[in-house]
Amino acid sequence: MVTTLDKVDVVTVGVGWTGGIIAAECAKEGMKVVGLERGRERGTSDFAIVHDEYRYAIRYELMQDLSRETVSFRNNRKQRALPMRQMGSFLLGEGLGGSGTHWNGQNWRFLPYDFEIKTMTEQKYGANKLPAEYTIQDWGITYDELEPYFDRFEKTAGISGEDTNPFWGKRSAEYATPPMKKTPILQKFETASKNLGYSPFMMPSANLSEAYENPDGAKINACQYCGFCERFGCEYGAKSSPEITVVPTAKNTGNYEIKFNANVVEVMKQGDKVTGVRYFDTVSFEEFIQPAEVVVLTSYMMNNAKLLMVSKIGEQYDPETGRGTLGRNYAYQILPGASGFFDEKMNVFMGAGALGMTVDDFNGDNFDHADLDFIHGASLSITQTGNRPIQTNPVPPDTPSWGAEFKKASIENYPRTLNVGGQGASMPHRENYMALDGTYKDIYGVPLLQLTYNFTDQDRALHAYLTEKAAGIMQEMGAKTVVGGSPISDYDIVPYQTTHNTGGTVMGSDPAISVVNNYLQHWDAENLFVVGAGNFAHNGGYNPTGTVGALAYRCAEGIINYSKNGGSLV
Repeated sequence: MVTTLDKVDVVTVGVGWTGGIIAAECAKEGMKVVGLERGRERGTSDFAIVHDEYRYAIRYELMQDLSRETVSFRNNRKQRALPMRQMGSFLLGEGLGGSGTHWNGQNWRFLPYDFEIKTMTEQKYGANKLPAEYTIQDWGITYDELEPYFDRFEKTAGISGEDTNPFWGKRSAEYATPPMKKTPILQKFETASKNLGYSPFMMPSANLSEAYENPDGAKINACQYCGFCERFGCEYGAKSSPEITVVPTAKNTGNYEIKFNANVVEVMKQGDKVTGVRYFDTVSFEEFIQPAEVVVLTSYMMNNAKLLMVSKIGEQYDPETGRGTLGRNYAYQILPGASGFFDEKMNVFMGAGALGMTVDDFNGDNFDHADLDFIHGASLSITQTGNRPIQTNPVPPDTPSWGAEFKKASIENYPRTLNVGGQGASMPHRENYMALDGTYKDIYGVPLLQLTYNFTDQDRALHAYLTEKAAGIMQEMGAKTVVGGSPISDYDIVPYQTTHNTGGTVMGSDPAISVVNNYLQHWDAENLFVVGAGNFAHNGGYNPTGTVGALAYRCAEGIINYSKNGGSLV
């Protein structure tokens, strides 16, 4: 038996940064909002014993239970896709706050080049810079148009940083709080980068340098540099996250309710509008229908795409014909870099998730690609995140992988090893996409999302070039031994790499190549909005959170306008 609940103005599917922002902005306007979160409620008090590497970083306490729902994967269409049985290349989260609870806190704005990548690339290098199978496209919005929303998100989150990067787009205001501490390790990177003619700057951080009260009255504490950020919640309330910012703001209006253990399995559609969502209580398995005037998909980008697919909203992408938009332009991220082994001991066990310095000299189109066989690039950074002992066993090349010699080398090099790493841009390819699996289903009887993905020639060329640049910085830093990252071949879903997945519900100005418009309003249903990294037409040289936050504020503005006037917003 299905229970139909009272109709509300807005229902969000997922309560992380995007769901929290939508809820806060709409609830402040007097709209009745319900957030459906398939995980449990949690907050800073839950993380009082958070410094447990095995529980959170190894056993993934805050992540999704893959025995109930997962994704299937293959490198190409000729292979059989198999379910991901344990967390690997990326981490699927759940619970209040979503990945905004267990993120590191790096907070970036994508570059102006990213938003108009097709136009700018063709203007500078010609239409044939990349082969036709790379499906790059403009986003349907410019950096300047999105800038006010970037500023809004950074003020909400209290981002700590400095506006000294010569390659960024123009800002309307300074960062909300000053940059974090410039430690001796960061100073070593800064000196080496400047010696090479680069322009290092402090990384924008949601681990706040000082206590801060945001425009909505939410208070965020100062970072303690304990080193437990990524894969952990912050017991100090010093890492800006949804459960200490936008979620309380929404609750304080009296217009917001969260239903936990609520797993949405269908967006219900009638004619050219959606009517609500159907969900299961994950504990009792009771089934509910939540009617709403507006439905907003604010879960992880893979789940957003899956919900549209199972609900048959939009045209599924077909790699054979190139037709369809849903599932198209899936992109991951490329991770060039280099390790350096030093003689002197350094403090690598204290830190914070976004305590770091970066150079953007090889990001975006900040350098000439005329004689290179790839476009875009990577931000190159050194981060001092707090090296945890179980996962951190750096040893020089040719060291045995076990036994007494390995143990000795690991202990010796733990405080003497640094890494310069890149977040490399990933361009969409005709053969990289998402669809529904025809064999495997989740515990609710819904087909798994199927991921078809492999690295491309563009990826391999970018990785090789940026790894060389990273090794050059490490050499200049004085490492006695420099080890560049191994060349990439085929993508492997087993080892962790990054959770910065993008695409599948791409935004744009043309319904023929996009799922949503630049207010994240679905082309095929005017009261359905989809917001997240799935809206990215490609992946950039940064982590996605800041750009996702900006899009969420843009989306919230669109929902409020739609609730008053109806119709298409573009």
